[in-house]
Amino acid sequence: MAGFLIRRFVMNDKISIVVPVFNTESHLTKCLTSILSQTHSNIEVLLINDGSTDKSGTICDEFANNDSRVKVFHKENGGVSSAKNIGLNHSTGDYVGFVDSDDWIASDMYEVLLSALKFSKADISVARYYKTNEDDDELSEVVNMHQINNPVSTKDMVLYPLMRDFYLGFCGYMCNKLFSARLFEQGKMCFREDIRYGEDVLLYTQIVLSNNCTGVYVDKPLYYYLQRNTAASKSRSVEFRKNILKVYKCVEQLLDENGYGEDSFWARGFYCYHVSVIAEIALETGVIDVFQEMQKQINAHFDDYRKTNLHFPNKLERMRKILEQ
Repeated sequence: MAGFLIRRFVMNDKISIVVPVFNTESHLTKCLTSILSQTHSNIEVLLINDGSTDKSGTICDEFANNDSRVKVFHKENGGVSSAKNIGLNHSTGDYVGFVDSDDWIASDMYEVLLSALKFSKADISVARYYKTNEDDDELSEVVNMHQINNPVSTKDMVLYPLMRDFYLGFCGYMCNKLFSARLFEQGKMCFREDIRYGEDVLLYTQIVLSNNCTGVYVDKPLYYYLQRNTAASKSRSVEFRKNILKVYKCVEQLLDENGYGEDSFWARGFYCYHVSVIAEIALETGVIDVFQEMQKQINAHFDDYRKTNLHFPNKLERMRKILEQ
């Protein structure tokens, strides 16, 4: 009986689910079927076709023709941030979620996240997730090294994604979370369109700090994250990778400006990690001037990186090897 009352209590709340779509025709049907099969049925699904050159746009239109909860927006390719912003600008729900078009979700994901959010009176609810890849069907359940206790304070909400090795199941992604729609201030709080990689981390940090958000954590995997070989996180483009360096410099500044300066070394440590990835790519591709530039950045931030990786000597050794090249 209690479960029925909980479900009836939250069913009136509308959830807007933003799905940016770009050339994912082989995964899109599975993604959208999982969304439209939610036990919480009061949803609108905002599909933003970001200039796909495959059949993704057609698939979006077919789903819209068969389900009135689906709205499709076709646009020229402008990047994932611009696509998500269109979704946010057209959302009408009380709550907002994000799903990548090559991923899928558990049938009760939004019912669970909404119930947790409502009854904790928090601003953001978070669930763990599974990881898989295109080469095999094996699911890997992402878990945290340290326990997360509820409610999650503003400080922990902003630091857990930066303490990623300890809180892998929390992360800075938007897609394993549910947000109160008011946090986006009717389009004033949006993704930076000049950033094409790492945009989630920056907006999430801005939202949490601007609203002193508290959270609730559901220690259950509800999201299925497919790591594609062609995903942005696999890019070997130095210039593309540099996007995320801007992100962590902005995060560092946000921490300093909002009274968390003593913890901003976590952002600098993450910045240093991404610098090291760019350094490896630059060395492999023979862009020596970029490699040397990244070495200088590692040297400037190595103390912070060491501070954030005291429990991971193998990571420190990897960084030292890059400096010795």
